[in-house]
Amino acid sequence: MGNLGFQEILLIAVVVLVLFGGRKIPEFMRGLGKGIREFNDAKNNVKKELEDGIKEKDTQA
Repeated sequence: MGNLGFQEILLIAVVVLVLFGGRKIPEFMRGLGKGIREFNDAKNNVKKELEDGIKEKDTQA
């Protein structure tokens, strides 16, 4: 993630609070978490398909 210190993280948190307000932050975080889960699921599916394809090619040879 880089070299983010406490001050930088605090500044980001304040900016997010100002932009979205206190009521929108939980909704935003749920959406972000759902997006990350969907991305990881898709990544794992692609990885599994590639591994299955490699195994299938090895068994045919």
